[in-house]
Amino acid sequence: MLETRDYRLSLERSRAALTRKDRPSTFPMCGREWELLPEVFAPIYSPATRIALEFLGLDEWVGVPRTGSMLEMGCGTGIIAVTSALAGCDRVVAADIHPAAALNASVNAARHGVLDRVRGVRSDLFDGIDGNERFDTIFWHSNFVLAPADYRPRTLHEIAYVDPGYAAHRRFLAEATDRLTPGGSVLLHFSTRGDVAALLRIAGEENRRLRVLKSAVRHEGEHEVEHLLIEVTPAEVPVRPAVFVR
Repeated sequence: MLETRDYRLSLERSRAALTRKDRPSTFPMCGREWELLPEVFAPIYSPATRIALEFLGLDEWVGVPRTGSMLEMGCGTGIIAVTSALAGCDRVVAADIHPAAALNASVNAARHGVLDRVRGVRSDLFDGIDGNERFDTIFWHSNFVLAPADYRPRTLHEIAYVDPGYAAHRRFLAEATDRLTPGGSVLLHFSTRGDVAALLRIAGEENRRLRVLKSAVRHEGEHEVEHLLIEVTPAEVPVRPAVFVR
């Protein structure tokens, strides 16, 4: 398991995903065709996006209407944001630190006829989101591989793969619940390729409660990796260190 958590392997995957000769400009997923712009995270080279769709009940959408608002953090190509709108969400913000990803989400929203409900936004976590805007659901398929705190990503694409010192995770845990509507949910897609103990420590320091809602095990190469859908809520009493509630 320590090998799967080595940030250098994730950086190699990041670089390979950008330079592969078979990297397409469009690809199929969830019964639809999607556009993939250069420099944007490619969902076809990782099982994580498909698992996220499963976690959110969007992988086999059959027309059951949904309502409300959603913020997808780290949207990449915007598959989750667009599919959420297709499933009935009436306001979706697709946010990403990479401007090409925010554009990619808008392109795919236009492709599938939901540009009136999906807004692509360039944002470093919540920095680019209006401080008065609130959401029923905030979802982040995070860059859960921990890199050393002093590592400086060479490209924005690398940020989709690693989080130096878990600085972004700390900010997300501290800020996300303040951006919810009453009764809203913060959902974090994490994995055992990340450092679960470090996440729990940070949650305790930020006085956040973590509850595992769903999990899925996949074989990635020679290793077995567990993906987790985690609900983040403020703790009613101080929790240091935090623990997962299942």
